[in-house]
Amino acid sequence: MTPDWMREERPRHASERILDVAAALFVEKGITAVGMADVARSAGCSRATLYRYFDSRQALQLAFVHREARRIGALIAAEVSRSGDAGDVIVNAMLAAIRLVREDPTLAAWFQLGDSGLAGQIANSSDVIESLGAAFLGHAGVKDEQTSRKARWLVRIIVSLLTVPGTDADDERTILEQFVAPVLVAPARD
Repeated sequence: MTPDWMREERPRHASERILDVAAALFVEKGITAVGMADVARSAGCSRATLYRYFDSRQALQLAFVHREARRIGALIAAEVSRSGDAGDVIVNAMLAAIRLVREDPTLAAWFQLGDSGLAGQIANSSDVIESLGAAFLGHAGVKDEQTSRKARWLVRIIVSLLTVPGTDADDERTILEQFVAPVLVAPARD
């Protein structure tokens, strides 16, 4: 029998419910071990129903990452002050992103041994994540190649620190302040 949420709710609510179920499975089994049959079974729907919302496992994973990236982006925007030195703003935004991901088991699961490559692959190919990186740089909505390149590099650094953490929070802050912020706030070269 199909649960009421699949029959009566709008498609957006159904897809959110599926993403919530997938999130729990990602934590329990690991990202790469979760198949569409697992998600359908846990969601209480058929695989055909699941495929109406997400046409592949990659589409499901990407939708989950995009949803969580938007949520984390909103939290960072609320937490990090845009006033002050541009380098400090970038470092604080990056550290907030790292902390928020580490504190959330559904997000931390993406950076476990064996699953981190998938996270990096998605982060590297996602317009949503690149847009968040541009927002960290104070260039939200800017679509020039230089900003795009910097945003992608910023995301790679965050993924790197999530995959291979520094010795502690102070070490990560120092790395970002000494080696990353100066490059990101430097004037563009032709």
